[in-house]
Order: sequence, then C-alpha cells, then structure tokens
Amino acid sequence: MLGKGVVGGGGGTKAPKPSFVSYVRPEEIHTNEKEVTEKEVTLHLLPGEQLLCEASTVLKYVQEDSCQRGIYGKLVCTDFKIAFLGDDDSALDNDETQFKNKVIGENDITLHCVDQIYGVFDEKKKTLFGQLKKYPEKLIIHCKDLRVFHFCLRYTKEEEVKRIVSGIIHHTQAPKLLKRLFLFSYAAAAQNHAATDPRNHTVMFDTLKDWCWELERTKGSVKYKAVSVNEGYKVCERLPAYFVVPTPLPEEDLSRFQGHGIPLWCWSCHNGCALLKMSALPKKEQDDGLSQMQKSFLDGIYKTIHRPPYEIVKTEDLSSNFLSLQDIQTAYSKFKQLFLIDNSTEFWDTDIKWFSLLESSSWLDIIRRCLKKAIEITECLEAQNVNVLLLEENASDLCCLVSSLVQVMMDPHCRTRIGFQSLVQKEWIMGGHSFLDRCNHLRQSDKEEVPVFLLFLDCVWQLVHQHPPAFDFTETYLTVLSDSLYIPIFSTFFFNSPHQKDNVGRESQDTQSKPLNLLTVWDWSVQFEPKAQMLLKNPLYVEKPKLDKGQRKGMRFKGPQGRGGCFSSWFSLFPASWTRTALSSGTAWPEHQRQLSLPLTQSKSSPKRGFFREETDHLIKNLLGKRISKLINSSDELHDNFREFYDSWHSKPTDYHGLLLPHIEGPEIKVWAQRYLRWIPEAQILGGGRAATVSKLLEMMEEVERLQEKIDARPHGQGALLAEAPLLLRGSARLSALFPFALLQRHPSKPVLPTSGWKALGDEEDLAKREDEFVDLGDV
Repeated sequence: MLGKGVVGGGGGTKAPKPSFVSYVRPEEIHTNEKEVTEKEVTLHLLPGEQLLCEASTVLKYVQEDSCQRGIYGKLVCTDFKIAFLGDDDSALDNDETQFKNKVIGENDITLHCVDQIYGVFDEKKKTLFGQLKKYPEKLIIHCKDLRVFHFCLRYTKEEEVKRIVSGIIHHTQAPKLLKRLFLFSYAAAAQNHAATDPRNHTVMFDTLKDWCWELERTKGSVKYKAVSVNEGYKVCERLPAYFVVPTPLPEEDLSRFQGHGIPLWCWSCHNGCALLKMSALPKKEQDDGLSQMQKSFLDGIYKTIHRPPYEIVKTEDLSSNFLSLQDIQTAYSKFKQLFLIDNSTEFWDTDIKWFSLLESSSWLDIIRRCLKKAIEITECLEAQNVNVLLLEENASDLCCLVSSLVQVMMDPHCRTRIGFQSLVQKEWIMGGHSFLDRCNHLRQSDKEEVPVFLLFLDCVWQLVHQHPPAFDFTETYLTVLSDSLYIPIFSTFFFNSPHQKDNVGRESQDTQSKPLNLLTVWDWSVQFEPKAQMLLKNPLYVEKPKLDKGQRKGMRFKGPQGRGGCFSSWFSLFPASWTRTALSSGTAWPEHQRQLSLPLTQSKSSPKRGFFREETDHLIKNLLGKRISKLINSSDELHDNFREFYDSWHSKPTDYHGLLLPHIEGPEIKVWAQRYLRWIPEAQILGGGRAATVSKLLEMMEEVERLQEKIDARPHGQGALLAEAPLLLRGSARLSALFPFALLQRHPSKPVLPTSGWKALGDEEDLAKREDEFVDLGDV
C-alpha cells in the first residue's frame, strides 16, 4: 500500500509519472570523468606521430554485452591511429599476457585498418562519409582485421563530438598522397631508433647477388641467368632492377616492349623444369603492323625457351581461364560480413543461416580453386617434366599467388620462416604486386582494392592446418603477417613496385641530409618481444635431419624426427587431423552450431584449367590478350593425369621435406578461425580447441626430452630449446581456442542466447531446462 500511494501521487485521472529519479546532475558526469582520466593510460606516440583531435567522456561499449555496458575514457585520433584510453581493469594487462604488439595496442586502430564507419542516429545505423550536418550519438568502426568498436558519444561535449567524428572520417576516408603517409614521417623521425634484428636473414632480392644465390640454391643457373639490364629502371618501372631470364635470350630483346612478353624465371624444380611468368603484350587491334611485329617477337621468344636444353613449355593463361580480381573482391566482401558482428544478438541471429551465408560468399571455393590450380601446375613440373609459363596482363596479381603456392608445395625451404619471407620478397614485393592499390592505402579507388595477398595467406594456412609438422612457422605468424598489411611504419606492403619505393627514397635524399631508413616487416622485434616471437615459430616443426655424405645417397626422409630425433613416435599416435580438434566434429562448439567448413556437396562448375601444347599460335594468342576459351574443354572432373597424381601422393606417407599437397575436397577447406573469429567471444572454446591440444602435446614432448637427456647423460642446458616453447601454452584450461588473441575472455553477465533461438536447440524437455539456465535478471 505504501508503494502504491507513492506511485499514485494525488490519485487523479492523470497518468502516473515515472517513479525513477536521477540524483546525478549532468555536470557531475564531467566531474567524474576527471577522476577517470587520472587513471587513464598515457597516450603513447611513436616518433613523428602527432595528436590531431580528441574527445573526453567517451563510452567504449563491451561488444559481447549487446552494447549495454562499457568503459569510460578518452577517444583520440593521431596521424597514425585511432586510440581509446580508458581504465579497463582488464586481466589482459597482467603479466600473463605475453603476446602484446609493441606498436599497436588492444584499443588502437591504425588509420589504414579502418574499413567502414557507421553512426547511430535515433537507433538507426547509417554509413558516415564526407561532411556531416548532424553528428551521431554512437560511432561504430569496422576494421580490416575484423575488429568492431562501439563508442557512445552521448555524454561527450558537442564541440568535441564534432571534432573527433569529423577528424576520424577525414583522416581515414579522404584520398591521400603517397608522400603524406605516416610511413615517411616515422622514418624521418626515427632515424636513430630503427631496430634491426641480427637473426633476420631474409633474402630481399634487391641485389644481383641475391638472385644469383637463389639460382644456385635451386640449381637453375645452368639454363637461366640473372641480368641487370633494368638497373635504374631504364627498361621498365614495373619490373625490379634485377631479375632472371633464360640464358640464350638476348638482352636487347628485354627492352623492346618494356618488359612485356619476356619470360621471367620464378623457380627451378629438382628435375630441371622451371616455373616462369610473363606479362601479356598490350592489345593493338588497329595497328596491324605492330601486331605482326609482336607476333614475330613472341615467336622468337617461344623458340628460344622451347628448344633444348629447355623442356616443353605449357602455358597457363590466368587472365582468361582462372579467377578474376572481381571474383575475389566480391567473394571477400560477402565473406567478411560473417565476422563483422556488432553484438552477441546479431551473432545468434545469423547462426541458423551460417552454412548458406558461408557458401554464398564463395570464398572457400575460391581458396579451393587456387589450391587446385597450384596442384595442376605442380603435376606438370613434377610428373610431366615440362616447364610452365604463367600468363597474366601484368603478371603481378594471380601470377604472384599461383607461383608462390607452387613453391610452398614443392620447396621445403619456402616452408621455413626465413624461406617464406624470402619467397614473399621475391614473388610479391619484387614481383610488382600493387600493395598500395590492392590494400587501398591511399583511399583513391575502392575498385582496385582486392585482397589477393590475404587470399594467398589463407591458402597457405590451409596447408599449415593440414600438415603442421612441415612448417617452421605457425598460424599465428600468418595472422600477424596479415595484420601487418595495415601498419604504416613498415615499407614492405606500402608500395606498388620497387621503382616507386626507390623513387621516393631518392626524393627524400634530395631534401634531407640522410636517406630515409624504411623498416621492413620481417624485423619482428619491432612489434613483439622475444617471448611473444616464440609463438611465431612452430615447436613441432620437423627439421630436416643432417646426414653424413655416405647416408645422403638413396635415402628419402619419410617421417618426422623432431628436435633431438626422439619424437617420431608421437606423431604416429596422432593422425593428420590432430590439429583440427577445435575445427571438426571431435570438439563441439559451445552453444553455437557453426562448423568451419562446408558439407561435402557437389561443387559449382568451373572452367577446367587446361594447358596448351607446343603450337606457337596458341601461345601468341594468349600473349596478345585474345580470348581462347573456345579452345578449352570445360569440365567439372579433374583430368586423368591430375587425378592419378593427386591420389597417388595422398596414398603414401607424407614426406615433410618433399612435395606437399593439400586435400582440396569440400570439407577439407576450412575457415581460418584464428584470423576471422578471434574477436567474437561467442566463438571461443575456453580451455579447449587447438591451443589446448598443442599444449598437451608439447608437455608430453618436453617430458620425453627430459627422459632422453637422462639416457644420453647430457647437461640439462642442451635440451632447453624445446622446453622453452610451451611456456606460453601452459595452463591449457585457461586458454581460448583462438589463443593468443583471446587469452582470457571475460564471460558476459547477460545471457548470450536469444529466446528466438531456443526452439532450434532441442526438444521440449531440453527447452524447459534452458529456460531456467538463461533467465535475464538484468532489469531486476
């Protein structure tokens, strides 16, 4: 009765007024904000970094809590990043978190990593761009590494809201000039701060000596030569200063069409066959004289590489008989939307449509087609003993992708970390892949933004996932490498060609006393401490055994021996699927029903990637850019030679230091969970998944190592190398399946499963139990 009287007031016919009264005055919000800022983390500025704008009393929402809770702090924008500074009280700040990036913090977003910006106006989400007439009460930022940030500006001063929102939109979306990139500001200010890793022996391929070394390593120096005709980029600005061509090729031919129509050497197989690439000559349909000249030129080139000692040449026209850049762009645009989740409710709403959304994106199918293409070319080199010539308009996109995959499959050196980094330098950096355009770093053309390099890393991840002992690096290495695409203190992924980089360097030398010292991404000490770098190296990598000269002949390495040679029995206990524990039916996902691969269904039809025989006219038509699809017999089935080669390899024990082929059947191509799902709390498996499996394996291997030490009576220090590796993986009960990016996830206080999803999860008895389990007491 007392409560009723209070609510009713005078007892008239008027509707009762709300009984809630706030005793916090608006001005007290800003008073409390001062207390908060005293605890805020100090803004760390890199050399050359400048603060542009900031806003106080910003609420950063907790993503897994359906945007109901958050942390107060300050939102700042510099010429390098967007950063949120607040008192998080997070467990991630303690000493257990050893995988911290020294350049980018947990709440930092580099300007180049911003994908889309949204504003919330009266509960409606709209894309923000250009000048705004009205400013939002909430700001949502989608990142290219698939993080999603929510900022509430409701309690921020209006002037600060205008400055921070306008500043973020302008500095992340407005077109930029190359010289205005933070890369150069940092390089100019950090001349004395540049870190170098003496253990980094990555071959940069920026000297003639590097190319000669690679020729000697692959035993290709007999038939091919490194040339310096393009020194100073006199022949072609698209090509590197040094490259490799067939030995009989006259140097005067290299400059006739600015590097087009020249077979460039990529790699030599153990049997003498080689992988080549070539950029097509430009079309000149109205100039018959030039067309005849081009045809005659290509005829001479073809005869040069076709006669002995060279093997028969088969050409692969990637421009017309393979994927298009538009296919890749469209597929990834759909695919990434599956992981840009605003809150847990949105996650569960899309859960029932997971398979259909995943299949409709076609991203996994594109990965499968890339791997299949690489296997086809591998079969030609390995089994048919023929040279393969990859053809593309500029030989800088799909040529880079396919040639790199072939080398990862065929060359065990490319499966070491140094070898893989050297491969990226050779095929992508020196190969002229347009990272500046493909990553849209300058925001000048969204149409040119195509994640070709990310597609390559995803394909490599499939191999790492299926054959982990064959790789010196881990999936974490691939993940941080993909993140490094958007960190503009490294020059590796911020130019379209070596000429563009060298040209900027010369201009800076004219205006400054010292040339700019641009960092390379391969110096991992810039981003990670030594303990964190251990997670980039695979402790289960099977090193190639060192044999005496008398043992090398006629001996083929068929199984893993491991460090110390005592772990081969461990891998015999675990099938190839041991690393897929978290991604297969062996370990169920908690609550949600998402699987990371599609069921085995009949795949979509795609053009057969055929090869062309030695007829000169076929090659010439390809090089002149004419479509010859009518000459290709479309079929869903792999041709007989390929199927026999593929089945034969998979029927034998895996040689981790020989040829390595992936499984390409539908269910074998999986979602790269660590990269795509790491920011979604509902996708975590706490205390389980791949991280827990590897942790247990390492503990057993460490114990075997200690026992082996006692048997051999060796000093303890000699066996400590393997023992160091599991330190970050101890305590698997606390690790997330997406370790190390989700080390300790806080459980949300509110239920994550909406009522609308209950019926799909079980019968009535199960539903009754779940009703008691997921009662929302948030409003009580």
